[in-house]
Amino acid sequence: MDDDLICVGVITGAFGVRGEARVKSFCANPEDLEAYAPLSSEDGRSFSLVLTRQVKGGFAARLGGVETKEEADALKGVQLFAPRDRLPSLPDDEYYHADLIGLEVLDTGGAVLGHVKSVQNHGAADLLEIHGPGLKATVLLPFTLTAVPTVDLDAGRIIADPPDGLF
Repeated sequence: MDDDLICVGVITGAFGVRGEARVKSFCANPEDLEAYAPLSSEDGRSFSLVLTRQVKGGFAARLGGVETKEEADALKGVQLFAPRDRLPSLPDDEYYHADLIGLEVLDTGGAVLGHVKSVQNHGAADLLEIHGPGLKATVLLPFTLTAVPTVDLDAGRIIADPPDGLF
Protein backbone atom coordinates (compact mmCIF):
# COMPACT_ATOMS: atom_id res chain seq x y z
CA MET A 1 0.00 0.00 0.00
CA ASP A 2 1.20 3.51 -0.80
CA ASP A 3 2.62 5.38 2.24
CA ASP A 4 0.79 8.51 1.10
CA LEU A 5 -2.59 6.83 1.64
CA ILE A 6 -4.30 6.70 5.04
CA CYS A 7 -7.14 4.31 5.87
CA VAL A 8 -10.14 6.50 6.74
CA GLY A 9 -12.94 3.94 6.76
CA VAL A 10 -14.25 0.53 5.81
CA ILE A 11 -17.33 -0.76 4.01
CA THR A 12 -19.24 -3.05 6.36
CA GLY A 13 -21.90 -4.29 3.94
CA ALA A 14 -25.13 -3.25 2.26
CA PHE A 15 -27.75 -0.96 3.78
CA GLY A 16 -31.22 -1.59 2.46
CA VAL A 17 -32.06 -2.91 -1.00
CA ARG A 18 -31.28 0.11 -3.20
CA GLY A 19 -27.49 -0.13 -3.43
CA GLU A 20 -26.50 1.92 -0.40
CA ALA A 21 -23.55 0.66 1.62
CA ARG A 22 -22.95 0.77 5.35
CA VAL A 23 -19.65 2.54 6.00
CA LYS A 24 -17.66 2.84 9.23
CA SER A 25 -15.54 6.00 9.53
CA PHE A 26 -12.15 6.06 11.25
CA CYS A 27 -12.01 9.89 11.20
CA ALA A 28 -11.89 11.97 14.39
CA ASN A 29 -15.05 13.67 13.08
CA PRO A 30 -16.80 10.68 11.46
CA GLU A 31 -18.78 12.75 8.95
CA ASP A 32 -15.51 14.17 7.55
CA LEU A 33 -15.18 10.90 5.62
CA GLU A 34 -17.31 12.38 2.83
CA ALA A 35 -14.98 15.41 2.47
CA TYR A 36 -12.00 13.15 1.64
CA ALA A 37 -13.71 11.47 -1.34
CA PRO A 38 -12.99 10.13 -3.84
CA LEU A 39 -11.58 7.27 -1.79
CA SER A 40 -9.59 4.31 -3.04
CA SER A 41 -9.33 0.66 -2.08
CA GLU A 42 -6.19 -1.46 -1.69
CA ASP A 43 -6.71 -2.91 -5.15
CA GLY A 44 -6.80 0.56 -6.74
CA ARG A 45 -10.54 1.02 -7.26
CA SER A 46 -11.82 4.55 -6.72
CA PHE A 47 -15.16 5.42 -5.10
CA SER A 48 -17.06 8.67 -4.90
CA LEU A 49 -18.91 8.72 -1.60
CA VAL A 50 -21.97 10.59 -0.35
CA LEU A 51 -23.16 9.97 3.22
CA THR A 52 -26.95 9.75 3.23
CA ARG A 53 -27.69 9.27 6.93
CA GLN A 54 -26.26 8.06 10.21
CA VAL A 55 -27.07 4.43 11.06
CA LYS A 56 -26.07 2.04 13.82
CA GLY A 57 -22.32 1.38 13.49
CA GLY A 58 -21.62 4.18 11.02
CA PHE A 59 -23.30 5.73 8.01
CA ALA A 60 -25.39 4.73 5.05
CA ALA A 61 -23.63 5.94 1.93
CA ARG A 62 -23.93 6.03 -1.83
CA LEU A 63 -20.75 4.76 -3.49
CA GLY A 64 -20.01 5.58 -7.11
CA GLY A 65 -20.56 2.55 -9.33
CA VAL A 66 -22.54 0.62 -6.71
CA GLU A 67 -26.20 0.27 -7.76
CA THR A 68 -27.49 -2.91 -6.09
CA LYS A 69 -27.58 -4.53 -2.67
CA GLU A 70 -25.51 -7.41 -4.06
CA GLU A 71 -22.78 -5.06 -5.28
CA ALA A 72 -22.69 -3.33 -1.87
CA ASP A 73 -22.57 -6.68 -0.05
CA ALA A 74 -19.67 -7.79 -2.27
CA LEU A 75 -17.63 -4.82 -0.96
CA LYS A 76 -17.95 -5.84 2.70
CA GLY A 77 -14.55 -5.49 4.38
CA VAL A 78 -13.05 -3.21 1.72
CA GLN A 79 -10.92 -0.54 3.40
CA LEU A 80 -11.19 3.02 2.09
CA PHE A 81 -8.08 5.19 1.75
CA ALA A 82 -7.56 8.92 1.25
CA PRO A 83 -4.38 10.66 0.13
CA ARG A 84 -2.47 12.13 3.09
CA ASP A 85 -2.48 15.60 1.49
CA ARG A 86 -6.32 15.70 1.70
CA LEU A 87 -6.26 15.04 5.44
CA PRO A 88 -5.76 17.70 8.10
CA SER A 89 -2.34 18.15 9.67
CA LEU A 90 -2.21 16.87 13.24
CA PRO A 91 -1.06 18.54 16.45
CA ASP A 92 2.38 17.52 17.73
CA ASP A 93 0.98 14.92 20.14
CA GLU A 94 -1.30 13.12 17.65
CA TYR A 95 -0.32 10.58 14.98
CA TYR A 96 -1.89 8.67 12.13
CA HIS A 97 -1.77 4.94 12.91
CA ALA A 98 0.02 4.35 9.60
CA ASP A 99 2.91 6.53 10.82
CA LEU A 100 3.43 4.39 13.95
CA ILE A 101 3.49 0.97 12.27
CA GLY A 102 7.05 -0.27 11.78
CA LEU A 103 8.67 2.11 14.28
CA GLU A 104 11.37 0.66 16.52
CA VAL A 105 10.44 0.61 20.21
CA LEU A 106 13.17 1.23 22.80
CA ASP A 107 12.93 1.34 26.57
CA THR A 108 14.12 4.41 28.49
CA GLY A 109 17.55 2.78 28.85
CA GLY A 110 17.94 2.38 25.08
CA ALA A 111 17.34 -1.38 24.90
CA VAL A 112 15.32 -2.52 21.87
CA LEU A 113 11.92 -3.93 22.85
CA GLY A 114 10.68 -4.62 19.30
CA HIS A 115 8.75 -2.92 16.50
CA VAL A 116 5.17 -1.69 16.21
CA LYS A 117 3.21 -4.32 14.29
CA SER A 118 -0.20 -2.62 14.50
CA VAL A 119 -2.28 -0.15 16.46
CA GLN A 120 -5.31 -1.66 18.17
CA ASN A 121 -8.29 0.01 19.79
CA HIS A 122 -10.87 -2.05 21.61
CA GLY A 123 -12.87 0.89 22.92
CA ALA A 124 -10.90 2.41 25.77
CA ALA A 125 -7.62 3.62 24.27
CA ASP A 126 -5.07 2.83 21.60
CA LEU A 127 -2.67 -0.06 22.16
CA LEU A 128 0.58 -0.60 20.28
CA GLU A 129 1.08 -4.22 19.27
CA ILE A 130 4.82 -4.81 19.67
CA HIS A 131 6.64 -7.77 18.17
CA GLY A 132 10.31 -8.63 18.15
CA PRO A 133 12.84 -11.44 18.14
CA GLY A 134 13.11 -11.59 21.95
CA LEU A 135 9.35 -11.84 22.49
CA LYS A 136 7.47 -15.15 22.67
CA ALA A 137 4.24 -13.39 21.63
CA THR A 138 3.25 -9.88 20.68
CA VAL A 139 2.84 -7.43 23.55
CA LEU A 140 0.11 -4.78 23.78
CA LEU A 141 1.60 -1.54 25.08
CA PRO A 142 -0.85 1.19 26.17
CA PHE A 143 -0.37 4.22 23.92
CA THR A 144 -0.47 6.75 26.74
CA LEU A 145 1.91 9.56 27.64
CA THR A 146 2.98 7.59 30.72
CA ALA A 147 3.84 4.38 28.84
CA VAL A 148 5.05 6.10 25.64
CA PRO A 149 6.65 9.43 26.58
CA THR A 150 8.41 9.96 23.21
CA VAL A 151 7.46 9.35 19.59
CA ASP A 152 10.17 10.46 17.17
CA LEU A 153 8.89 9.97 13.63
CA ASP A 154 12.00 11.53 12.09
CA ALA A 155 14.28 9.03 13.82
CA GLY A 156 11.78 6.18 13.32
CA ARG A 157 11.55 5.23 16.97
CA ILE A 158 9.40 5.24 20.07
CA ILE A 159 10.76 5.51 23.60
CA ALA A 160 8.61 3.47 25.97
CA ASP A 161 8.38 3.23 29.74
CA PRO A 162 6.22 0.11 29.96
CA PRO A 163 4.49 -1.02 33.14
CA ASP A 164 6.56 -3.47 35.20
CA GLY A 165 6.36 -7.04 33.97
CA LEU A 166 4.88 -6.22 30.55
CA PHE A 167 8.05 -7.22 28.63
